[in-house]
Amino acid sequence: MVIGIIIILSFIVSFLLSVAEKSFGEKIGVVEIEGVIVQSKELMDDIVRFKDNETIKGVIIRINSPGGSVGPTQEIHREIKKLKEKKKVYVSMGSVCASGGYYIATAGEKIFASPSTITGSIGVIMEHAVIEDLLKKLGIHADALKSGEFKDAGSPFRKMKPEEKRYLQHVLSTIHNQFIQDVAEGRKMPLQVVRELSDGRIYTGTQAKEAGLIDTLGSFYDAVDELQKVLNIKGKPELVYGKRPFSLLKWITTSLVHELASYLFSEPFKFEYHPGSSMIHH
Repeated sequence: MVIGIIIILSFIVSFLLSVAEKSFGEKIGVVEIEGVIVQSKELMDDIVRFKDNETIKGVIIRINSPGGSVGPTQEIHREIKKLKEKKKVYVSMGSVCASGGYYIATAGEKIFASPSTITGSIGVIMEHAVIEDLLKKLGIHADALKSGEFKDAGSPFRKMKPEEKRYLQHVLSTIHNQFIQDVAEGRKMPLQVVRELSDGRIYTGTQAKEAGLIDTLGSFYDAVDELQKVLNIKGKPELVYGKRPFSLLKWITTSLVHELASYLFSEPFKFEYHPGSSMIHH
């Protein structure tokens, strides 16, 4: 009997909370993408949750990232495109929204950036450190048994052969072409125009607007105000941020050491802005 009463009360409370949530002010979801992109699961969960939540009228993707690994970047980009099929999606750039950060931004309907935001850097990089000479000095010889000619291409224990460089460059170029095609589609720009802008250089927000890579110079709250007008939201909208419960163990395991290790060893090809290798485009 008691259990039955508890179940009924739980149902009533859940129903009332659901009704209350829908009765409160209209909402805009905010997905925050911060730092180097090394995984996508939590961000995709936020995107899917906002897509399925009827109380969320539109979504702003806030990006402050130099980019990161190719796979997670493309996954997030794809989920934002699916979100855009159901709701308005605007993008607000922080101080840096380059390479993979910019890749993700192009999935949005409208992009806002500050005049000095660092963006662009449309390119792909594979970093390759060779420690062969160091190992020789230490008296260590590295060897490998492999099932195919290119199985250990890019190994840090030896210099790459010319044919291996050509092979990896072809893979890199293929990924770069995917980047260019997705930018052209998202920005509704001719492929050749995007290709000319995609040599890895960075752009300020002002330069990016002149080139057609963004839409508007403005802050995060400028994006909120415009989205509010487009959605015809009366009064101040409620901003709903992605919710991730705090876990001490998770915080420890995602510390700097973990992030660095995951980033270096998870994926060789990256959409990432490198300050030392780019030029300001005037």
